[in-house]
Amino acid sequence: MSDKIPPMYCANHPTVETHLRCNNCGKPICPKCAVATPTGYRCKECVRSQQKLFETALWFDYITAGVTASLLSFVGSLIVPRMGFFVLILAPLAGVIIAETCRVIIQKRRSKMLYRTIAAATALGGLPLILMNLFGFFVTLNQVNFGNLIYLIIQGIYLFIATSTAYYRLSGVTLKL
Repeated sequence: MSDKIPPMYCANHPTVETHLRCNNCGKPICPKCAVATPTGYRCKECVRSQQKLFETALWFDYITAGVTASLLSFVGSLIVPRMGFFVLILAPLAGVIIAETCRVIIQKRRSKMLYRTIAAATALGGLPLILMNLFGFFVTLNQVNFGNLIYLIIQGIYLFIATSTAYYRLSGVTLKL
């Protein structure tokens, strides 16, 4: 009598022998198909179905949050860069205000794509002033005007910091220092 266990083969790759099973559905999976979770390995289908439970955004959330984020970012880009060096303090604050206002408007519904939409809308909201200043910089290129260049750099710093802060605030990413 042999105590040898018959080989299992991956459900997605029938020629690959494996000893792993999904800890949720029990399906045999190879290391290529396994997704490491805090509770063990799972197949991609189980992970995908679990993530769908956490995505609660409705179709109109993308529109309302996008419009809100772009309008707030535009207003922020009018105000914050005029503060000069204080943009380093005020831009993260603007990003938090944008994120929290959007969170209230969408009633705390969530989705990765929704957070990306808000970040893109935040960037697009601050872009018109950067483009106008960039155009103004190139128009006055024959005259050395470092004021426009510095203001353009400050606008860029505002846009980068506010956009990244809004995204990280919504997505729940925490930075450990």
